[in-house]
Amino acid sequence: MTAYLAAMLLGLGPGAVFAALGLGLVLTYRASGVINIAHGAIAMYATYQYAELREVGDLVLPVVGVPPRIHLSDTPSFPLAFGVSLTMAALLSLAVYLVVFRPLRRAQPMMTVVAAVGLTIALQSVALIQFGADNRFLQPVLPQTAVHVLGVTVPRDRLLLAGIVALAAAALWAMSRWTAFGLATRAVADDEETTALLGRRPTLIAAANWMLAAVLAAVAGILVAPISSLNPTGYSLLVVPALAAALLGGMSSFGLTFLGALAIGVAQGLLLPLQQDVSWLNQPGLRSLLPMIMVVVVAARRGTLLPGRSASAVVSAPLPVVAPPRSPLAGLLIGVPVGVVALFALSGAYRLGLERSLAGAVVCLSFVVLTGYVGQLSLAQMTLAGVAGFLLARLQGELGVPFPIAPILATLAAAGAGLLLSLVARRLRGVDLALITLVAGVALQEAVFGNPLVTGGLRGSSVPSPKLFGVDLGITGAGFPRVQFGLLVLALLAACGYGVARLRTAGPGRQMLAVRANERAAAAAGIDVRRTRAVAFTLSAALAGLGGCLVGYGQGRLSFDSFGVTASLFFLAIAAVGGVTSVAGALVAGLLVPGGLAFTLLDRAAGLGRYQQLLCGLAVIVLAVLRPAGLVHRSTGRPSAGRPSVRGPSVRGRWGTTAEVPQLGDPPSDPRRPGAEDRPRLVPHHAEPGGTP
Repeated sequence: MTAYLAAMLLGLGPGAVFAALGLGLVLTYRASGVINIAHGAIAMYATYQYAELREVGDLVLPVVGVPPRIHLSDTPSFPLAFGVSLTMAALLSLAVYLVVFRPLRRAQPMMTVVAAVGLTIALQSVALIQFGADNRFLQPVLPQTAVHVLGVTVPRDRLLLAGIVALAAAALWAMSRWTAFGLATRAVADDEETTALLGRRPTLIAAANWMLAAVLAAVAGILVAPISSLNPTGYSLLVVPALAAALLGGMSSFGLTFLGALAIGVAQGLLLPLQQDVSWLNQPGLRSLLPMIMVVVVAARRGTLLPGRSASAVVSAPLPVVAPPRSPLAGLLIGVPVGVVALFALSGAYRLGLERSLAGAVVCLSFVVLTGYVGQLSLAQMTLAGVAGFLLARLQGELGVPFPIAPILATLAAAGAGLLLSLVARRLRGVDLALITLVAGVALQEAVFGNPLVTGGLRGSSVPSPKLFGVDLGITGAGFPRVQFGLLVLALLAACGYGVARLRTAGPGRQMLAVRANERAAAAAGIDVRRTRAVAFTLSAALAGLGGCLVGYGQGRLSFDSFGVTASLFFLAIAAVGGVTSVAGALVAGLLVPGGLAFTLLDRAAGLGRYQQLLCGLAVIVLAVLRPAGLVHRSTGRPSAGRPSVRGPSVRGRWGTTAEVPQLGDPPSDPRRPGAEDRPRLVPHHAEPGGTP
């Protein structure tokens, strides 16, 4: 019993960190309506800044390309390092809000998630470039002397950290209830326009909350660093349990957020002795499942994750139009010969980069189906790809299942996982869906991909070359000039791209677009919304799974880092850069995959390969603000963001009725969300574009 109590008390330290980050998430959401999943990355950079000041006395600016270091002191003190780090966190958060998220206040909520993904990738890349990827351990800030509590001995810093965050939560609660600033923040969260009419400035209120949230995150990161290794990826993902706690608090309650975070930390600590005593619990990554379980329970209880905001606070720009392809067959007849010529013309690293780009484009096609056609955002696509990739290694490598049966079975398994995910999240959509897939992706990464029995541990999982009728189609296949694998990937990409393009104009694709435009109108027209979303999830997961198989064949050996949340975020970023509304956008995104053709060109021609992740992150941020549709987007001549379209494609439902489904300018389709209309928008045929039906 003593061991269990000690483990629970030790869990107060991580729980307090989750609580501090969760309180920051609540602050930013209450003030601006943004779920800032880059919050952990901001804490990560501030902690690195503190470490550099304490060790060498350098101020390291979050920029690349100019002299980023400024030497401040040969003997830096704790107050100097601590104060400068908190100031940098506050200023960085202020710049992020004013430059990125403030301009996106009228954008689709999913675009703020995409921008936050780009910011996370950019900050992680800057940290890798400036500080390296090795784990770092800092000197303790809080006293670590032993203290006796309830008959057990624990370090004092865990209790002090929990006490500090508890005081912060109490102070935030008191501020929100009894100060003019707190009341103004609550007013902004409820109705931004009315608050502005009363003489308050919502921008300043939101900016102050963003700075305060960043300071809390930096304090938590610095204080927990001595008991947790500092690295760019791990620190950035601390936002996931913090997000689970904030969602438990409804993104509004400081008290519930604090208690939920402590509960996660204590439960994770309790699992350590339980896993030693109960053999069937001794599974790696089991502790990471707790935030996912909490989020699923919240979703099942409420039917939604995020509370609604007033209509004036959520008026959004329309989604980009998904233009019908001009001629998929003509594109196929042109693109395939060009790809064949490129495979034979290129050699060495350039051909390898092209092959990886072609395989990555298959994964990016999954975003076209799910995000482009149905308007849903998943942050776990590479996790689904990993399901197929590691299963392929087991089927073909250990069980001897031949090609092409092994990749077909692996792809079907990924499709089944996508279907299961759609059933679990059947009541969620938009940002809610993005958040639950993020939490689920982290849980599966730790619990499944972190299991050596699945991934092969440090050795990784070997993927044998595909062979058909005795011909080696792998990356190292015999023959000159060894383009068999490239031709195989090109053929599969061509088939998938053609299928996705034809899906846009087929009946199921038009139903997906109807669901994307307005779920209530689509349901009124006789479309089974849940079935349509499930079909989209399944097709998208199958494409991701096939891409995971091709990645496995291309690499020859898969490891823990091959798939996971970081890879999912990066693939979402490059898909957003290319454009998720067309096959051409997926092809452009494929060029940007890690180790792809663009990476090879940047590295060989200009030595900029190490900056690829940074450039992609920045590109996502810029495009989210200036061109949400991505680089490849063809206008259909319909009204743009400022002038919503009234006429849309007619969709025939199962009862034979036909409805004009708007493509742009529709209010949120979920009746639980503010801004949704009381009745479906079935637009008569005589309505004029831009006019009133």
